[in-house]
Amino acid sequence: MTMLPRISGRECAKALEAVGFYVKRHQGSHIVLRRDDPFAQVIVPDHRQLDRGTLRGIIRHSELSVDEFLKLL
Repeated sequence: MTMLPRISGRECAKALEAVGFYVKRHQGSHIVLRRDDPFAQVIVPDHRQLDRGTLRGIIRHSELSVDEFLKLL
């Protein structure tokens, strides 16, 4: 299993934007990102540091592999 880095929610959102996600809304401490084709919606906490389990869940919901996500960083 690949070790995930400690990144912020904004760094995660920026990486997802590179593969076609866009910010639908930023409400409170969460960023909602959406991709239309194929449809996927991901909620990213706007925290200074994401837990590794949370980051792994975000990657899974965005339908990317961990290696693909790490290349976006």
